[in-house]
Amino acid sequence: MKPYKLLTPGPLTTTRSVKEEMLLDRCTWDDEYKAITQKIRSQLLNFAGAKPEQYTVVLMQGSGTFAVESVMTSVISGRDKVLILTNGAYGERLVKMAQYIGLNYEEYCVHCDEHPEASAIRACLDADEQITHIAMVHCETTTGILNPLEMVAGIAREYGKTLIVDAMSSFGGIEIDVKALGIDFLISSANKCIQGVPGFGFVIAKLAKLENCAGIARSLSLDLYDQWKGMDKDGKWRFTSPTHAVAAFAKAIDELIDEGGIPSRFARYSRNNRLLRERMGELGIRSYIPTEMQSPIITTFLYPNESFRFEEFYRFVKDRGYVIYPGKLTDADTFRIGNIGEIYEEDIERLCGIVADYLEGEGR
Repeated sequence: MKPYKLLTPGPLTTTRSVKEEMLLDRCTWDDEYKAITQKIRSQLLNFAGAKPEQYTVVLMQGSGTFAVESVMTSVISGRDKVLILTNGAYGERLVKMAQYIGLNYEEYCVHCDEHPEASAIRACLDADEQITHIAMVHCETTTGILNPLEMVAGIAREYGKTLIVDAMSSFGGIEIDVKALGIDFLISSANKCIQGVPGFGFVIAKLAKLENCAGIARSLSLDLYDQWKGMDKDGKWRFTSPTHAVAAFAKAIDELIDEGGIPSRFARYSRNNRLLRERMGELGIRSYIPTEMQSPIITTFLYPNESFRFEEFYRFVKDRGYVIYPGKLTDADTFRIGNIGEIYEEDIERLCGIVADYLEGEGR
């Protein structure tokens, strides 16, 4: 197989040094390994602007979706009701989770290129006093739209609702002051903007809220409260942890700090994204999301013409060293290009040169 770089929203291209951390086998019971777990938890709190007196970090085996579902099944009781804001596939996944778990929920849905409206959220809350929680996706990678977290957080504080934020594709690449915003549960994953590898997700949780979650979970393995109690005791995961991914993530955190922290990474991702949209625009390929709503994580592009064939285009690009994503929309023909991970402006320039070559020879 030819080597290639991932232009996706995660898994993403990692550094050689992160990969090398996985060459050593580690024991889950070993004190050195448990110290790695505790180091990660402490560093994630720092990235979130949170203090250990008010917040904690719980690591959860599995993909990011496992971590999101651990929150949904462990935090929202049978007496509660959650308002789920959706404008893409990952918001819809929250709805599907609620259905599987049997949660009482209401969905406020807007089109995938629109933001939820503050007035509409308030109307939902005013009309239904049973609503206790609000759940949203920060960066909806269905399109690359960045949702208005500060606005939603402000309304959650105003109405006294528990706020759950799926920050899967944004945390570590976009500054999020969890404490200042009053976020109660923020969820992300090892293989996103912190640039680790797949294997686990994590939850940054307000202690006052998490302490009230004992006995709520409908799943043994996804019990966030029980995972926290065990992990808080000595750094031990309840069940077999992804030791290689954990070690790689610890190294990825060190490299994020060396890069200059989240502000510097955000600046690099933003430069990548700006250059990508400019160069693609020059080639006649328009982005789907307006600039003012665009995240620096992933961009959705419209097909340049009716004869465009994504599968052929994908193979052409992959053969030249890059892998991109198909579209995830049903109402438009699109494809997606991510620019997070170990990706720099020279990669974007090289990719756009490949795209230009393809368009020039299209139909051969």
